[in-house]
Amino acid sequence: MVSELRKYAVLNVDAARQIAHVWLERARLHNAIVFGLPEVDDRYHVWRVPLVNKATQERIGEVVIDAYSSLILEDKSTAPEVLEARLLGRDEDIRKSLTARTSPNGYILSSLRNCIAQGDAEEILQELPAESVDLIFTSPPYYNARPEYVDYIGYEEYLLKIRKVLHHAHRVLAEGRFFVMNVSPVLIRRASRSQASKRIAVPFDMHRLFIEEGYDFIDDIIWEKPEGAGWATGRGRRFAADRNPLQYKPVPVTEYILVYRKHTDKLIDWNIRTHPDKQAVAESKIDDYERTNIWRIKPAHDPRHPAIFPVELAEKVIRYYSFKGEVVLDPFAGIGTVGKAAAILERRFVLIEQNPKYVAIIRDEAKRWLGHDARHILTLHCAPIETDDVLL
Repeated sequence: MVSELRKYAVLNVDAARQIAHVWLERARLHNAIVFGLPEVDDRYHVWRVPLVNKATQERIGEVVIDAYSSLILEDKSTAPEVLEARLLGRDEDIRKSLTARTSPNGYILSSLRNCIAQGDAEEILQELPAESVDLIFTSPPYYNARPEYVDYIGYEEYLLKIRKVLHHAHRVLAEGRFFVMNVSPVLIRRASRSQASKRIAVPFDMHRLFIEEGYDFIDDIIWEKPEGAGWATGRGRRFAADRNPLQYKPVPVTEYILVYRKHTDKLIDWNIRTHPDKQAVAESKIDDYERTNIWRIKPAHDPRHPAIFPVELAEKVIRYYSFKGEVVLDPFAGIGTVGKAAAILERRFVLIEQNPKYVAIIRDEAKRWLGHDARHILTLHCAPIETDDVLL
């Protein structure tokens, strides 16, 4: 089979139907629509699943699935509101829905309140409303760089997981807004003296995923740590001792802050000019700021988590890429650094974390960030926050 030769994730008709069925269930159209025969389009590496009106047996649209990743290609699939209008025979509704999606008007402020969610980011993101988030800032889990991060069978599996998160994040991110990622190359230590260690250029693979998932590249910012910060990796010690050519390996003291914008034909000025809260825009103006793309910030350490970034870094990103009152999302929240920075800067936060131990820390820390207002935090798949013991 072509799908097997090309190593697609979606191998056959039944698998394509199952993926499309889950999509229809989310749109609550699964009782009114049945499937035609799915076909693989190997020119574009997609599966096309025809959608048929159950009552009339007329074809009313299709679901398009990325054959490699198994993700629904929303921009190529028939929109749920169009399917619903066609089921009801309302052509005028179709015209209106298509017009609304390309409206030049400004965007609507998100109604999301502060939120802490426990679970897999890929799944939680599908529960959030479309275009309900104004900024995403995160640092994804390391790929098998430390014993506590050995979670993936292979690097391709790791990249596929990140791709799925980027895909679903694209839906919840408002038009023309930013996704910022802190990421760096990782060193896979050698298993024995007869083997070489391996350094993987993760940021460059992340760039490819962002572009393929509908984001535009904006900036690469270099986070520079103080001299000596990277000696703990052991990299460069051999050359320092022997000074032989070919052995040279510089000590890494930098990480990337990659900045992307959700693709749109509108200029950034549109996001500012059409923002509904003019006072928030005015109050968010920045006085002192970084003049170059080199940010010198001391790293942070916390015994409760093996890899956190400093609050200062989160604050800079939030100040530069959002307005007061807006919603900042971290799909890999750890112990909640982004939430803390958002609260300090008068933004709302959505924190997604899979590890129950870290979720417990976030819930406890949130009481310090917000005081009694922490009781208003929306909690998904975890217990609500009690604030009776909060000391103000």
